[in-house]
Amino acid sequence: MKILEGNFVQLRAPEPEDLECLYKWENDTDIWQVSNTIAPFSRFVLKQYIESAHLDIYETRQVRFMIDLSNNIDPAKTIGTIDLFDFDPYHNRAGIGILIGDNAERGKGFANDTLQTLIRYAFDVLKLHQLYCNISTENQQSLSLFKNNGFVIVGEKKDWLKGIDGWVGEYMLQLINIA
Repeated sequence: MKILEGNFVQLRAPEPEDLECLYKWENDTDIWQVSNTIAPFSRFVLKQYIESAHLDIYETRQVRFMIDLSNNIDPAKTIGTIDLFDFDPYHNRAGIGILIGDNAERGKGFANDTLQTLIRYAFDVLKLHQLYCNISTENQQSLSLFKNNGFVIVGEKKDWLKGIDGWVGEYMLQLINIA
């Protein structure tokens, strides 16, 4: 198995053809709460981001992968994104965030396959010591996904996120590479 391929997905760099998908997903107000977004992104800004996606993670301190289904569809069907952010090469750690933006593809195990693939990349290629994520205490699907892949809740920030219905907490989870 190649390093950026899972059982059902493959990860790849963003391409100019991904602009409309990214525009749709980044501006979906239903997911702004989990992505800490409070304003829309323009096509211009996203186009600039795609144009700089070739830069090294050591320069930008982040990397985004597009998630394609790897069932030999031509062209491949893109269903979401997964990011490493706040990359710290000195402490060998990074944050991780995932979005299955295609609602029809949620609940099919693709997020799990994607997360496992990115963990392998982070530990085997980047040689990271740890990954972390921050998840709302109300986001049971994401909590289950990360906990089922070895992430452990190491803390809770009370009333951390302001939602439509009031304040909610946020868990911090870590996965430490013990290899």
